[in-house]
Amino acid sequence: MLGITKTRRKESATKRHKLAFCAFLWLIPLSFTAQGQSSLTGVIDIHAHTDPDSRPRSIDAIDLARLAKTKGMRGLVLKNHYESTAAQAYLVRKEVPGIEIFGGIDLNLTVGGINPAAVEHMVQMKGGWGRVIWMPTFDAENQVRVSKENRPFVSVAKNGSLLPEVQQVIALAVKYRLLLATGHSSAQEGLMIVREGHRQGVQHMVVTHAMKSPIRMTIPQMQEAAREGALIELDYGGLLGAKPELRIEDYVKAIRQIGPASFILSSDLGQPGNPLHPDGLAAFYEALRKQGFSQAEIDLMSKTNPARVLGLQ
Repeated sequence: MLGITKTRRKESATKRHKLAFCAFLWLIPLSFTAQGQSSLTGVIDIHAHTDPDSRPRSIDAIDLARLAKTKGMRGLVLKNHYESTAAQAYLVRKEVPGIEIFGGIDLNLTVGGINPAAVEHMVQMKGGWGRVIWMPTFDAENQVRVSKENRPFVSVAKNGSLLPEVQQVIALAVKYRLLLATGHSSAQEGLMIVREGHRQGVQHMVVTHAMKSPIRMTIPQMQEAAREGALIELDYGGLLGAKPELRIEDYVKAIRQIGPASFILSSDLGQPGNPLHPDGLAAFYEALRKQGFSQAEIDLMSKTNPARVLGLQ
């Protein structure tokens, strides 16, 4: 009987060890998932393209908000080149509570170009989640010229001076404490915009994907924009494609020369065939880590600075 008892004890111990090992194996993927999620905890993407849109998009705003929330992200700014997303932000917040969703207006031809009345309407939209003014993007004079297209465009300056309506829109950014972004204005026009924004007292300014076409700011130009109080946006989309416009080393050089305190990291994703926004951001941060950036530096550019320009604490 004693021998049988010992055998049963050994079998019981073996079963416990097997169960413990199996539990350990189950926990491994959970721990990796938690780590993956924690890397995006608190992140805000200020440049998210989503459906509904008149251009093809990979995900709609509600599904993206749900996905971003599961990843621990703090917020998104929904961007549409052709209409205000302030109302959309209200609806997405209602459908997906617990994540900060903001909208804005892109001053292309479909909203009347540089149209102060359209900005006022965005601000008055229920909820008050319209927080961003983008100067013209796809209809910008600079974009049309760089693309060598023959079609109407929206100008922001003439004969070296900003147009009066641009100055009026900048004044609205001051009045309503909005984030003023330079859109696809040329590097020189972008500097004119941030100088005038600084002069008028705009609290929050961003140079839209400054190093990407059709802007292509040089490091000295980005340094000047930073001195005028603007933050420099670098987006993951600029590193993608069969022939990427930029390499991670280009971003690294700019950040190291100007300083992480002057940058915002965004996705500019939502195009079919590209990674979804959270996946792109995670890959972006990992690429920067491999280049020697600390988690604190990445947090500054992906969490602290975006929160600040959106008026969050």
